[in-house]
Parts: sequence; C-alpha cells; structure tokens
Amino acid sequence: MQWLIDGHNLIGQMPTLRLDDPNDEAKLVEYLRRYRARTGHRLTVIFDAGPEYRVAETKKSGGVTVQFAPHGQTADQMIVRRLRQVKNPQGWGVVSSDRAVQQAARQARVRVLAAREFAQQLLQSSPAAPEDDRGSQVEVKLSPEEIDDWLKLFKKSRVNHE
Repeated sequence: MQWLIDGHNLIGQMPTLRLDDPNDEAKLVEYLRRYRARTGHRLTVIFDAGPEYRVAETKKSGGVTVQFAPHGQTADQMIVRRLRQVKNPQGWGVVSSDRAVQQAARQARVRVLAAREFAQQLLQSSPAAPEDDRGSQVEVKLSPEEIDDWLKLFKKSRVNHE
C-alpha cells in the first residue's frame, strides 16, 4: 500500500505532537518510519510550505518520502495532483481530513482515512513520543550524505523558529 499523507493535518491530530513545535515534522517522520517498519507500506508525507522553505524539497529515508510544497502551493494541491496520476487506485490511500482532498481521492477510487484515524494507527505501534521511547525504535542505517540532508532539512525549520 502507498499512502499520501497531509503532514500538518496529521500532526494536528497526534496528541503527542504540536504544530507550534519547531521539530514537529521530524517527530512525525519518526512515527511514520516506525509504521513503515511494522507494515511495509510506502509513505509519502507532504508538508505545506512555510516562510522558512524557499524551494520544494524531497527527502527519502527508511521507506518514507518527505516533501515540502513549493512556496505558493499547498500540500492539499500536491496531493490532489498526485491523485490524478494514480494508475492502480486499489494500492493507494490518502490521509487527510480536508474534504476537497477526500473528495478527489474518492473520485480517483483511492482509499481515504481521516487524519484522526491514521493517527490512532500510528499510536497503536508507538504509544510514546518518539524521543521518549528510544528502546523500541527500529534502527535504520543512513549514509553520511543522508544524515547531512536530513540535518539540513530539519535544521532550517528549527533555526527559523528559535
């Protein structure tokens, strides 16, 4: 199964995460990596552009693709565009509570889960916040280049929120 996820929409439904946390995206990605390790599902999480993001960025790690919408576009727009390109709708799902995104997914015959429902699935496999539960994390080997890319990507967010 391949999931398209509205990242900030999902963060808003996670009781262990806060949208005003400068590390909220990184923490969500950690939950998603655990979910990926448990289910084998491929995950693409798309975050809305913020003032600290100047260009669209895409990173991949441990079966999770992280995309930031380019300035002037929303995660919802990117998800709807991707839905129009889906060739095998039975193998796809969308995580969003946005009605327009849900409607586009249904029109594409793609499975829809509200962010709250998907958050419950994430928490079933990871009941504690990622930083508080290091013992159950799946170890993923990253190359030095991948580590640098992740640090650059999330450092931008952290630096601009301080």
